[in-house]
Amino acid sequence: MTRAARAAPRWLVVLSLLSVSLVSIPLVYVVWRAVDVPLSEFTTVLMRPRVQELTVNTLGLSLAVALSALLLGVVIAALLSRVRFRAAASLLLISALPLAVPSYLASYGWLVVIPGLNGFVPSWLLLTAVTVPYVTLPVAAALRGTSAEGEAVARTLGLGPLRAFVEVTWPQVRPAAVAGALLVFLYTLSDFGLVAMLRFETLTWGIQQSFAASFDRSQAAILALLLVVIALVVVAAERSARGQVVTSRAKLATREPVGVVSRALALLIVLAPPLVGVVAPLTGLGVRLLEAETLREIDFSRLGLATGATIAVSALAALVALIIALPLAALAARYSGRWVGSLETLGYLPHALPGIVVGLSLVFFSLAVLPPLYQTTAVLVFAYAVLFMPKALGTARSSIEGVSPDLVNVARTLGARPFSAWARVTLPLALPGLGIGALLVAIATMKELPATLLLRPTGVNTLATELWSRTSAGEFAGAAPYAAILVLVAAIPAMILSGVRRTAKEEL
Repeated sequence: MTRAARAAPRWLVVLSLLSVSLVSIPLVYVVWRAVDVPLSEFTTVLMRPRVQELTVNTLGLSLAVALSALLLGVVIAALLSRVRFRAAASLLLISALPLAVPSYLASYGWLVVIPGLNGFVPSWLLLTAVTVPYVTLPVAAALRGTSAEGEAVARTLGLGPLRAFVEVTWPQVRPAAVAGALLVFLYTLSDFGLVAMLRFETLTWGIQQSFAASFDRSQAAILALLLVVIALVVVAAERSARGQVVTSRAKLATREPVGVVSRALALLIVLAPPLVGVVAPLTGLGVRLLEAETLREIDFSRLGLATGATIAVSALAALVALIIALPLAALAARYSGRWVGSLETLGYLPHALPGIVVGLSLVFFSLAVLPPLYQTTAVLVFAYAVLFMPKALGTARSSIEGVSPDLVNVARTLGARPFSAWARVTLPLALPGLGIGALLVAIATMKELPATLLLRPTGVNTLATELWSRTSAGEFAGAAPYAAILVLVAAIPAMILSGVRRTAKEEL
């Protein structure tokens, strides 16, 4: 299905421009701070061997994690969609659990088990484990709409299962897979907690150090701008590699029975990320918890307040992010043109900024423009929406692309106005994908740390800030209850994600 070449409606263009303007506030701050630096100093900073080393580390880690998550995520989604398991729905839920574990919590849990863990390889493996669901979930959702007939025909022509999948099914799920890999790359690009704990220094580490030294804010702005440039190049490459969604109304593929050994191997592949990213870290935290007998010392009132605050701001952030992403996703899904692609690219860029940069930019913005909003929940929720809107944008665009425009045209011929036809036809059919995007935002919000530390209202703590404050102070046993509740609370959206997919499948 190709995108229309006709002019986009004015209302959609205006709303898309508004969305981009809102999420670009941190980018404007970064550019403003960087432009304020003399050109000679700018060049000097970029040419420093240390900066070049941080850049190479960042690019190498981000590319390695994105590629491994892409491969593993597609394989897991294909196995869950094509192989007959006794508890396929439960396995999908389990495969989504790494989303509930903050990267810094996963690294801490492994450090309890292996104290000397550090460097590139552990960072790569752990980041892959906690980000694979960003590929698995959208690809699994895309696979539910693919036809079994194409693969069956390819198999009758002598192609094996793998080659039949690559040549017939892959082109149909590639947009969702590439969009997921882009989110993984941007996640890795902006991650700070895990690489700091595992002592693998990247640009985010350099930015954190520069911001911590108040005398060197210019270097921090330059490094943040460098991250934005890297993200800009990667997003542009993603748009070229994405391709077009191919829709089909044929019957769904049936799950194939396989031998015991093959099923065991497939199950091991599906369970590998949850084992590495969830089970092992939580086991380490559990050991700390039991050793210190912390259960008797838990402040349940403080734990309850942190849990309530986490759920409230996450729900608000998911709603705001989806509202901001929706016009831009609809524009990119239905209309072509360089300016459309440029707007979509700008929508992705804030996700490459570390949370500390977004937090500081909004501190500056709120104090300079809207002082009454400084240190309010509104600014905190807006920061989450800016940081994680790309998680909603990618899935929203893919889900809207998957709805045939012919259905909207039929509604128009029956007298419906353009916006009414879109709201009555496209929006309901795209709802499962939109829900996935909102839930991804909610999960990411529950785990966010740097921006929360800067922008939270006085006296308000989330599970992430409580966890971080205790681990930073060396109170590892005291952090365990907050870690356990954070994983439990973040697992709820993962369960809903599984339900969204099942419901959508039953409707077909």
